[in-house]
Amino acid sequence: MSASADRRLVDAFLEMLAAEAGAARNTLLAYERDLIGASELLGGELGEASPEALRRLAEAWMPLKRSTVARKSAALRRFFGFLQDEGIRPDDPSPALPRPGADRPLPKILDHRAVDALFAEVERRKAEGGIAALRLSALVELLYGSGLRATELVSLPRNAVSPDKPFLILKGKGGRERLVPISDRARAAVSSWLAQVPRDSPFLFPSGRKHLSRVRLHQLIKALAADAGIPPERISPHVLRHAFATHLLEGGADLRAVQMLLGHADIATTQIYTHVDSRRLIDLVNSRHPLADSRSVDARRKPA
Repeated sequence: MSASADRRLVDAFLEMLAAEAGAARNTLLAYERDLIGASELLGGELGEASPEALRRLAEAWMPLKRSTVARKSAALRRFFGFLQDEGIRPDDPSPALPRPGADRPLPKILDHRAVDALFAEVERRKAEGGIAALRLSALVELLYGSGLRATELVSLPRNAVSPDKPFLILKGKGGRERLVPISDRARAAVSSWLAQVPRDSPFLFPSGRKHLSRVRLHQLIKALAADAGIPPERISPHVLRHAFATHLLEGGADLRAVQMLLGHADIATTQIYTHVDSRRLIDLVNSRHPLADSRSVDARRKPA
C-alpha cells in the first residue's frame, strides 16, 4: 500500500462520517489530520498496519499529552472499524493502540417511548400504503428486533429470513458466525416486503444492481425519526442496535447471551455498549445478595 492508497481510504472514511454521522467540518478536519499524520509516520501503510506497527506508532506518540494520544487512538479505532465493516480488511488491529486513561463514551440512549413512537410512525405509513413503507417496516423490525449491524442488514441475501425459522446464522465482523433471533413481527414484516422484491434479486433490500447502501439506510432512519417527533441526531441504525441490547438487559437478559447475540468477541465491549441501568443492578444486589439485609446482619453480630 502507498500514501495515495491511504489517502483514498481516509477520504472514503471521511465521506462516511459526513453522510452517516453528520460530522461537522471541523470534526472531519481533525480526523483527517490525525489519520494522515499516522499514515506519514507509518510510511503510507496505515491501511494495512499490523498490531506491531501500531505499537511502534504509540511509541512515537509518547511525548504527546495523554488527551492528544487518546484522541488519536480514538480516530484510528474508528477508522479501522470502518475498514473492517466495509470488508477492506478482515481484521481490526486497533486493540494494540494505547488507552491513556480515557473513558470510552457511552452510546446514545433510545428509551421505550421513543421506540414506540418510531413504530407508530411506521404503522401510519403502512396504513397509507406503498412499497416504501413495507421496506421501512422490515428494516426497522430487523434493526431493533435482532440487533443487526447496518452493513449486515443492508447486505442480507434475498432468502436470508425464512418464514418458518425464528433465527438465521450470520457471519459478522472478523468472519465470526453468530445466531441472530428473528421475531415473529420481523418475519411477518420481511414476508410482506419480500413479495415486492424481484425474484432475480440476490439481495433482500436491493437498490439497482446492488443492495441498499448504509448511507441510504441512515437517511431513511433519520427521516423516520423526524416524522415521529424524535430529533434525528439522537438516532441511527447503530442506536437501534444499542437499544436492542439495552432493552434486553433491562428485561433481565444474561450479559453473556447479549454478547453472543451482538457478536462481540470481548464481553467488556458488551458491558460498555449496552449501558446497563445502574438502578437495576443496585436493586439486584439489594434483593439477592446474602448480606443485603443490614438489619439481619446487625442482629447476628455479637457485641464486642
